[in-house]
Amino acid sequence: MFGIADYGAFVVAIVLFLAIPGPGNLALITSTSKGGIRGGLAATFGVMAGDQVLMWMAVAGVATLLAAYPTAFNAVQWLGAAYLAWLGWKMLSAKPGGKPVLNIRPRQYFQQALAITLLNPKAIVFYMAFFPLFVDPAKHQGLLTFGAMAATVALLTFAYGLTAVLLTHFLAERMRAAPHIARTLEKLAGVFLIGFGIKLAISK
Repeated sequence: MFGIADYGAFVVAIVLFLAIPGPGNLALITSTSKGGIRGGLAATFGVMAGDQVLMWMAVAGVATLLAAYPTAFNAVQWLGAAYLAWLGWKMLSAKPGGKPVLNIRPRQYFQQALAITLLNPKAIVFYMAFFPLFVDPAKHQGLLTFGAMAATVALLTFAYGLTAVLLTHFLAERMRAAPHIARTLEKLAGVFLIGFGIKLAISK
C-alpha cells in the first residue's frame, strides 16, 4: 500500500511504540492532570508535531548523518537526559500550592510535549532506524509513500493521545477530593522522569 512494506505490521509497530511507557506518555498524563482535557490535547498535538519533525528528518537523510557521526546522536542523548532529569527535579522540589512544573496554558503544554518528543532518543531511534525498514524499495512512490506514512502516524498518535487524555481526566476527577494522592503521583512522576534521564544518559 503506497509503497509501504506490510502496512498492517507498520500500524502495529506504531501502536506498540506509542504504548511503550516513556517520557511522551508521562507528558500526556501530567498535562491532562494539570490542565484538563484542553491541556492534554495540546500535549497530544505537541507529540504529533515532534513525531512529524523526526519522521521528515529521517526522510531527509538525517539517519545517514547520525550513523556517520555517532557523536551527534550521543549529544542528543545527553541533552534529552538532562532535560528530562531537570523536569523531574522541578516536580520533586515543587512545594504544595506553588507554581506547577507544567504551566496550565495549553500553548506551553504543546511546547513541553514537543521538546520532550524531539529530545527522546526512543523516538529518534525509531524514526531514524526502525521506520525506514517499512519503506518498500521496489514499490516506493516518493513523497506519496512518506506522506501516507506520516498521515498514518499522525492519526494513530491522535487516537492514542485522545484515549490517554480522556482516561487520565476521568481518573483525575475522582481524585480531586484527595489532593494528597495527586501530590504523591506528581512526586512519583518526578522520580520516573529523573529515572528516564539517568537511563538515557547511561545507555549506549
